[in-house]
Amino acid sequence: MQVDNHASDNDLASLQGNWLQTAHEADGIADKPDEEHGGAGTITTFTGQRFVVRTVGGDLVLEGSFTLDASVTPKAITWVDAIGSDAGKALPASYVLDGDHFVFIATDEGRPRPTVFQTVEGQTMRSFVRMKD
Repeated sequence: MQVDNHASDNDLASLQGNWLQTAHEADGIADKPDEEHGGAGTITTFTGQRFVVRTVGGDLVLEGSFTLDASVTPKAITWVDAIGSDAGKALPASYVLDGDHFVFIATDEGRPRPTVFQTVEGQTMRSFVRMKD
């Protein structure tokens, strides 16, 4: 369920549409070549509280849902993948959404929500820019 506050609603509205992933870091390693959920160049589409990740060629990489809480610092997002190795797990994350730039850092289910935007083992950080229509 979406947290009921003005800031979260504004961020949800701002996320809608297509975003190009520009950077990825996992376990302290930038742009890991064997990234299972897509590296730089994948496209994430947000529609409501759902997301779909596809390669530039259109192949499905990942999909699921999310909830936002912009009332906390740093802002919180919880991802729930519908497919893949994390399917059904609630993955705690923090995010920054600044105009056409979006960054989040997530960790494994059951771990504390990350508060620093630099990964350690068990964490993933992704950076995006909004795609213009």
